[in-house]
Amino acid sequence: MASFLLGELADLVNGEVHGERKIIIRGVADLESAGSGEISFYANPRYEQAARRTKASALLVSRDLSGDFPCALVRVDSPSLAFSQVVALFAPRPIPYPPGVHPTAVVSSEATLQEGVHVGPQSVVEAGVRVGTGTVIGAGSFIGAESVVGEHCFLYPHVVVRERCTIGNRVILHSGAVIGSDGFGYEFSAGRHRKIPQTGTVQIDDEVEIGANTTIDRGRFGKTWIQEGCKIDNLVQIAHNVSLGPHCLVVAQTGISGSTTLGSHVTLAGQVGLAGHLRIGDGAIITAQSGITKDVPAGAVLSGRHGRPANETLRLEALYLQLPDLWRRLRKLEQQNRRGADGSESPAPTRSGQP
Repeated sequence: MASFLLGELADLVNGEVHGERKIIIRGVADLESAGSGEISFYANPRYEQAARRTKASALLVSRDLSGDFPCALVRVDSPSLAFSQVVALFAPRPIPYPPGVHPTAVVSSEATLQEGVHVGPQSVVEAGVRVGTGTVIGAGSFIGAESVVGEHCFLYPHVVVRERCTIGNRVILHSGAVIGSDGFGYEFSAGRHRKIPQTGTVQIDDEVEIGANTTIDRGRFGKTWIQEGCKIDNLVQIAHNVSLGPHCLVVAQTGISGSTTLGSHVTLAGQVGLAGHLRIGDGAIITAQSGITKDVPAGAVLSGRHGRPANETLRLEALYLQLPDLWRRLRKLEQQNRRGADGSESPAPTRSGQP
């Protein structure tokens, strides 16, 4: 089992120790479950009470944190990032994926596999496919004809990359991801929905990660484009001819309709829905369960089913919660208004045109 002195860990993350540098750290854990010999981190104020009662031997905290804590502290610029670095020291040995093609895999003689490629059991690699150096294709995956997969990619089991798609370098595709499925395109004619051919492709640039069971449709023509550094969560639907700018974040169960374009560094939180043919500006943030039907300017923060500015949505939500009380007060005023000065009740108002 690995063990380190607290001072060694602090030096690794460029931290400053407040306490004993020679404390032995044998593992990592969250604030609630950490015990003696373990290190945790505190970065979010909502966990302050847990941090103040933790039994960890040390905590990674921000440099400006004040107050008393029951253990040694390591002050760093980013506790979460520093903790990730420390976790890596205690992580289990990576599972090896030796180069080669499993005997049960089907690889076309017209496919090109560069040095160090691993093709797992029951995988299929069709004609004209090119796979870059060091890429792993997990069990049961499918790479369609004339597609390109770059260097040092990792395709977990049961990934589908359909024909003529392009995957960049160091891309991660999690299980169940489907790249290049047909876009949802139909024309209604003579009483039926007739399929429109989807002749385009999908291009995924370097350093992209795509979560489990996420689907990215090919373009009707041209391409659906996921640009460098985008991180896409599980169960996301990206329709045909959508373009995501560099370094966007798209969280689970989000749906992006066809031909919508996102700028760089856009964040779409969970269950966001975007209508088609929209433009979302650089750095915009759309909060969870929001619906967007109009273009969004750069830097905007929108929320709610009508995609209003977040502060306005919060005010409307506060008013909405007061509606039951306001209704009761209105009913009471109406009843008082019907009563005459002597306490007798006046006739109830009638609809226009009725006696």
